[in-house]
Amino acid sequence: MSTKKIGILFGMENTFPPALVEKINSLQAGVTAEFVKIGGIRMDEPKKYDVIVDRISQDIPFYRAYLKNAALQGTIVINNPFWWTADDKFFNYALAHKMGVAIPPTVILPHHEHPPDTSDKSMRNLMYPLNWEELFAYVGFPAFLKPYAGGGWKHVYKVHSPEEFFHHYNQTGDLCMTLQHGVEFEDYYRCYVVGQEKVHIMKYDPKAPHHERYVKGNPQPSTALKARIEKDALALRRALGYDLNTVEFAVEDGVPYAIDFMNPAPDAEVTSVGQQNFEWVVDAVARMAVKKALSGENPVEELRWAAFLNGPKLAETGTVGVRKKA
Repeated sequence: MSTKKIGILFGMENTFPPALVEKINSLQAGVTAEFVKIGGIRMDEPKKYDVIVDRISQDIPFYRAYLKNAALQGTIVINNPFWWTADDKFFNYALAHKMGVAIPPTVILPHHEHPPDTSDKSMRNLMYPLNWEELFAYVGFPAFLKPYAGGGWKHVYKVHSPEEFFHHYNQTGDLCMTLQHGVEFEDYYRCYVVGQEKVHIMKYDPKAPHHERYVKGNPQPSTALKARIEKDALALRRALGYDLNTVEFAVEDGVPYAIDFMNPAPDAEVTSVGQQNFEWVVDAVARMAVKKALSGENPVEELRWAAFLNGPKLAETGTVGVRKKA
């Protein structure tokens, strides 16, 4: 049997990629892992890796194009570069709400400034003035103004009034933004979701300095809340098709509201997530990558995300206490 090869494509990370390579190489005879090395890519580039774990293509268009071509040649890419390219957070909120997952009221807003190479004539279908009062009544305050795609808490603002909203909205340039009701949470959890079955719940404090956000000792939620979080996290993962993702839940009055769940290259550095969480995610991702390499699972068959756009039954997540606006 020929040796299966797994490549790790990464950027500024220092601890997760080498630990992942080391773990994979310790797990299974006939499977090896290494850092990806590429130059200019031919359109008929032969397959070099059976599996690639992608940690950086969201920031590098060249890498994203390379991964799509690698998938065309038969490489399994974690995460699917086609879906990742097409996905955005507002669509995720709408999908999750349709599934029955608790989502705070959320709206998408037009760009404050015209996107490049457009003008007011490009926006003839947009009403003016915008229906601000209707949007504010639906969302309510406090609220979070944040990009419809993006991460790392960049360009995220908490606003408590229309005046605060416009102060920050006027600074967003040509970014496309969402406005989401601000859950007044008593607990907050960030979950690694790996493959179809594994969920690792981490107590998280988004208000703390970045290096202190993962709560030491990782206290766990109650049995019932833990079961609900795991169920919703897996339902979202299966609907969106990511093999590696994080899902964040803000808990208010016992209800876990899914706040952010488009994180296909989530932070996994030991210096920020802590040793226990680091060891869990390294082991889980390594075992998933090895399993995929050995199975030879056809990546084209995995491009099934479009099915739910045609209206089949969405994942069952149970009855959810969704916030109702007065």
